[in-house]
Amino acid sequence: MLMQILLSALVGLLIALPPMVPDAVQRKIAELNNLKGGQDAVRQKARELLKDREAAKKLVEEAGERAKLDSKQFKYNAAYVLALVAFELERYDVALRFFGICEKQAWALKSRAKIAEAFDGQFSVLARQKKWADASELARSLIEKLESDDIEDDIRILKPAVAEQWIIALARQGQVKQALRLVDQLMEDYSPKAFFLELRGKVLQEAGQTEDAIKALLDAIEEMEGAERVNDSVKETFINRMRYLLSNLYVEVSQVEKAAEQLKTLLEKFPDNPGFNNDLGYIWADHDMNLDEAEKLIRKAIELERKNRDELRKRGDLLPEYDHDNAAYLDSLGWVLFKKKQYAEAKVPLLEAVKLKEGENIEILDHLADVHMALGEKAEAIAVWKRALELDATSRRDLRRREEIIKKLKAAEGQQPEKSSDKPQ
Repeated sequence: MLMQILLSALVGLLIALPPMVPDAVQRKIAELNNLKGGQDAVRQKARELLKDREAAKKLVEEAGERAKLDSKQFKYNAAYVLALVAFELERYDVALRFFGICEKQAWALKSRAKIAEAFDGQFSVLARQKKWADASELARSLIEKLESDDIEDDIRILKPAVAEQWIIALARQGQVKQALRLVDQLMEDYSPKAFFLELRGKVLQEAGQTEDAIKALLDAIEEMEGAERVNDSVKETFINRMRYLLSNLYVEVSQVEKAAEQLKTLLEKFPDNPGFNNDLGYIWADHDMNLDEAEKLIRKAIELERKNRDELRKRGDLLPEYDHDNAAYLDSLGWVLFKKKQYAEAKVPLLEAVKLKEGENIEILDHLADVHMALGEKAEAIAVWKRALELDATSRRDLRRREEIIKKLKAAEGQQPEKSSDKPQ
């Protein structure tokens, strides 16, 4: 009798309770699972979420924890959106988890496009963290899978694109011989060879073999010009890209005129390209050439980039944290003004540049320190140089810059007066 009374009371209590309501995260996951469309829709949704970064951070953290328990609750688009948001928020472990969910679903769907997206996402996360060994293994394992007998030809054609990423990862680890062997194999198996000559150039540049890299890119242009089964639009785009890469390589071997010629050719075709304007202006300024014209080009680059931002802002495609001048362009402006001995004016854009995340760069900081020294602000220069030396220097260019800064810093500190003996030690 007592048991019946207790059971009746329990049933009555359950009836009185309201039904369980999904929490905010569950509702958001459900919304993302219902997201339709391709890459554009996914990226638009990611931008919307990132407009409130704190809310986005909480979402990816909680969703990431739930994914550990049950990854099947996320459809492909939902996982891809969350991966993009996590990547932007630098929550790389969460981004990898969601890109991994995308990979499993892509294979289940036998979708070549989605397999490629999931791989590119994972590779980008590892590359951002400079985990080149992990990136190399990721690419190698996918190549192995693509070479399996039971893989459809429609999916197998991803192999050269994945191999390219594998080669880049090997080169970044210093495994140049293996990387070049793989490039040679690609040139034997696929055409046109021009694309793989470009890849050879990138590997040789990474190895510091700049002259050989230049030859590879010049060969790539010649090969592409003679390619019969490539349409004119693809040819032109490819050759323009080679010209831009060559401009950087020529600077590395101090062939400034050749670098400038490549950029001038590009500017004849694309006079309103901010990058081409800035780069030519910077190259001239850095080598004390055509300083007035260099300043005009750099200022034009800044204005063009501002117009581009205005368009993105009007469309709602510009996140607030990216609504600022380009740090590299500000650096160029500061540097050309420094070269013109307008030190006080040069300081303004450089100070603005180093406030930005993208401006936390060893070269930009070195430029600012040089301006401080020119203004007699030695203590400030020393502090900036020390700040620059705290940054990771991995590229050959940054390593050379680091050596220069160490010399400057030693010279500057050596000029400081010794501490008075009456001061506490």
